[in-house]
Amino acid sequence: MIKSDFKPAWWCSNRHLQTLYSALFRTSIPLNIINEEFNLPDGDFIDLVWTEKKETIPIVLLLHGLEGSINSSYVKGILKTVIDRGWQGVLMHFRGCSGRHNRLDRSYHSGDTGDINSVIIELTNRYPGRKIAAIGISLGGNVLIKYLGEQGNNCPLTAAIAISVPFDLSICAKELETGFSRIYQRYLIRSLNKKINNKFKEKSAPINLKKLKEWTNFYSFDHNVTAPLHGFISVDDYYTRSSCKNFMKNISIPTLILQSKDDPFMNRSALPSEDDLSKEVTLELTEQGGHIGFIYEHTPFKAKIWSEKRLAEFFEQKFK
Repeated sequence: MIKSDFKPAWWCSNRHLQTLYSALFRTSIPLNIINEEFNLPDGDFIDLVWTEKKETIPIVLLLHGLEGSINSSYVKGILKTVIDRGWQGVLMHFRGCSGRHNRLDRSYHSGDTGDINSVIIELTNRYPGRKIAAIGISLGGNVLIKYLGEQGNNCPLTAAIAISVPFDLSICAKELETGFSRIYQRYLIRSLNKKINNKFKEKSAPINLKKLKEWTNFYSFDHNVTAPLHGFISVDDYYTRSSCKNFMKNISIPTLILQSKDDPFMNRSALPSEDDLSKEVTLELTEQGGHIGFIYEHTPFKAKIWSEKRLAEFFEQKFK
């Protein structure tokens, strides 16, 4: 665990401005991409998005956050960073997040490591000898860290980075019911509800759609939607079995976690202790930075993202 030297831009020290800046003000980044429908062992599919393919360079797999996609500004920023360093990026959309409904009567969740495992197995078989690293953002960071812990010494990745991670899902759900953080909760729950309504518009749903509007916080949504759709007994069962903090001790590859203490999606009690971490994990804590923010230097219209700079430095070292 180390203290970071990150300092936010003087005009962007507020944690909510840090959190919202990229989504609201960052200039759209053009990318040349290649789409791939990836079929899963259970008969479902997810969509992968590749940067231009080359045969020998390292591959960086990216897992987005809750309701993220290739259209998210932080996703494009990270893929652009990967391209600029001479690597090949591939975004793994979680089920139903690419703009197309997945086939099965289920969705995605914070503890679902089956799909990333399938993708990584395919990448190692398809591209033997190429180094593969992974980046997880927010929910994707929880999934990635949980996967790394589950794999232990069998993990085929060279290195990994997680950014703005909800280490303890129960604590984070409660934090999102407080203050301005309720705005983020409301936006995300509405997005999830809309997706579920559209998915089951023309077929019977395994949950009571008429009550969706009553489940306005993550605790009630996860208890009545996420848990039953994915085989959990209850929301508490889901949070306990899916929180990545419980898996960090078993990580066996170099892993960097970038986390701000003022992240509005969590509070400091969710942070792991030294005893929770394996010797391969570096938890780099910043005092400020918000959630997937880390805006530094320059004027508002030429802002830079420190986490993109940091991930490039880390992977550059590990790919040598």
